[in-house]
Amino acid sequence: QVQLVESGGGLVQAGGSLRLSCAASGRAFTTFSTYAMAWFRQAPGKEREFVAAIGGIDRSTHYANSVKGRFTISRDNAQNTVYLEMKSLKPEDTAVYYCAARKWGSATMTGVGQYDYWGQGTQVTVSS
Repeated sequence: QVQLVESGGGLVQAGGSLRLSCAASGRAFTTFSTYAMAWFRQAPGKEREFVAAIGGIDRSTHYANSVKGRFTISRDNAQNTVYLEMKSLKPEDTAVYYCAARKWGSATMTGVGQYDYWGQGTQVTVSS
């Protein structure tokens, strides 16, 4: 069974920080390093949008303009885990954050339809 499980969400004041984690498990992820990993988010009433992505082996990164300079994506291939460090959080960052995976993908993939596996999401709420 293939699973992506996010954790680390919560309630934080504007200007604060959170670190999200996404753990991948299952037969498909025995080659975790071959997967591009990404974070998306979806606010109430809005479409799911790209936040950040990281390549598998080359670990190149790509960010949405709205989070560039505030968020950092990283991965630990030995632990099958990808992280999203979020700093200087704003109320507009409030959303459910989803982890996604694409085998042999690249960090430049920003479309929802380009990813094969998804987690269940973790809520991030930033109060003003």
